[in-house]
Amino acid sequence: MTIRQWIGIGLAAIVVPYLARQVRKPTRWVGRLFAWTMNRSHSALTEWGLKHVTIGSGFAILDVGCGGGRTVQKLAAVAGEGRVAGVDFAPGSVETARAVNASLISAGRVEIRQASVSELPFPDASFDLVTAIETHYYWPDLPRDVKEVFRVVKPGGTAIVIAEAYRRGSTSFVQAPVMALLGGKLMSAAQHRAWLESAGFTAVEVHEQPHHGWICVTGRKPT
Repeated sequence: MTIRQWIGIGLAAIVVPYLARQVRKPTRWVGRLFAWTMNRSHSALTEWGLKHVTIGSGFAILDVGCGGGRTVQKLAAVAGEGRVAGVDFAPGSVETARAVNASLISAGRVEIRQASVSELPFPDASFDLVTAIETHYYWPDLPRDVKEVFRVVKPGGTAIVIAEAYRRGSTSFVQAPVMALLGGKLMSAAQHRAWLESAGFTAVEVHEQPHHGWICVTGRKPT
């Protein structure tokens, strides 16, 4: 093997893990570029998933793992008389989301906080709808964290999880090694259903988009 090849391997060993960390937890500088990119790449997935819930104009909504803030912006446009909060544990995502939603934040309709899904900084029964888009793979404790989501949903309110990767999806043979590199967790459609039900959600529905390998799971908190 040549010196150039050894150098290439060495650089890959440094760069690939670094980029993987940026995808999972964008930092303030390089990570902001990733957050802006995710705003674009997740748009079609988000719009497909949100078709499976009804959003009232006066809804209080929380977007968990808000990334670059584009979903928060979409939700605020639909809930024109409501309020939308976004949380993300990555500083780069928080800064980008605040920049994207600067005018809505100034108007008092949106707030973006740096926080973990494991400890959401809101009182019980605060939201009519909680969304989680392309984020639950990385939650530190899936059984506990979904119960934390359940806690902040109002009785009669809804939680929705939307993702472009799940076990046994049409593209899972590609996604599984990528998720392993990122430290993410892939669940099957049945496991997603059982996961929401284990937290106390009822009327759980699972929607799949086979062509893209997308999944959307919704559950309602009993009144």
